[in-house]
Amino acid sequence: MMPIIYAFIFIMGLCVGSFLNVLIYRIPAGEEFVKTPSHCLSCGHRLAWFENIPLVSYILQGGRCRSCGVKLSVQYTIIEAVNGLAWLFTALLYHGQPFTCALYCLAASALLALSVIDWRTFTIPNGFQIFLLALGAVNLLADLAHWRTYVAGALIVSLFFLLLYIVTGGRGIGMGDIKLIAAAGLLLGWQKILLATCVGSLLGSVIHIIRMKRSGEGAKLAFGPYLSCGIWIAMVFGEKILRSYLSIYGL
Repeated sequence: MMPIIYAFIFIMGLCVGSFLNVLIYRIPAGEEFVKTPSHCLSCGHRLAWFENIPLVSYILQGGRCRSCGVKLSVQYTIIEAVNGLAWLFTALLYHGQPFTCALYCLAASALLALSVIDWRTFTIPNGFQIFLLALGAVNLLADLAHWRTYVAGALIVSLFFLLLYIVTGGRGIGMGDIKLIAAAGLLLGWQKILLATCVGSLLGSVIHIIRMKRSGEGAKLAFGPYLSCGIWIAMVFGEKILRSYLSIYGL
């Protein structure tokens, strides 16, 4: 029975990943993404249902549009596969906690989409922070006994980032990053959001320095993807990492 459930969750993750591709392309362009059918970005050909099957359609069509033959971006399959695997991995880790599993799967999808958008545009659309904030509110209501942990999580890093934003005039951190860390903090609580910030900051520093040395790129940094990676790591591995860290000191 469990393999069937895991297969279903993986397929659902692929389908949601397909929708994430729509958001990634249309939101920065200011296009409607709910009612407008999926279509080729080159010729406008409206995709039939069999052209819109996650992973499968791309492979069967040789990565090209059936109408105009233009080569499709491999991003479609990458986003679908990554989201499907993220959902499957979360389900495997939280198979006994369906509520937490559902929240974390949805959060992982939001983090994935906003990371790609921020990487390209240096902007995190407000809709993603609102969505994560809603997930955090649902989690808070389900665990009111620990409300202080979640409220502290929403404030402890975001207020520091806000101070940094004010002191640097917006050059040290972006407002989108502040809202992201606040929303994620409400979902994860103060301990995990501190871990997420440390991991994200470390990844951002190391990877960006390497990119600058290799490509000679400027100092402009899209911090959202690194923060999102830190948030995801803290979300799925946070409890184990924190327990291991505290055990070192006998706590």
